[in-house]
Amino acid sequence: MAFQRGLTALTQRVEREGADRPVPRGHSEHITIDEQTEPVTVKLGVWIPNTRSRRDKFSDAQRAALTELGVEWA
Repeated sequence: MAFQRGLTALTQRVEREGADRPVPRGHSEHITIDEQTEPVTVKLGVWIPNTRSRRDKFSDAQRAALTELGVEWA
């Protein structure tokens, strides 16, 4: 669930800003999940380095999803 939320937030940011712009450490994205009325805040600037440190534990599909978004270390 946490990976999917982060991936959704990263997708939203890449669509808006492009894949070549780094995400600042303090950056947060607000995403809407399913039919929830309130957006969820994802601390994307924290999620990215945490994800990078755990990348060896991800499935091939998770790594592929990150690669599609331009994440070079995936």
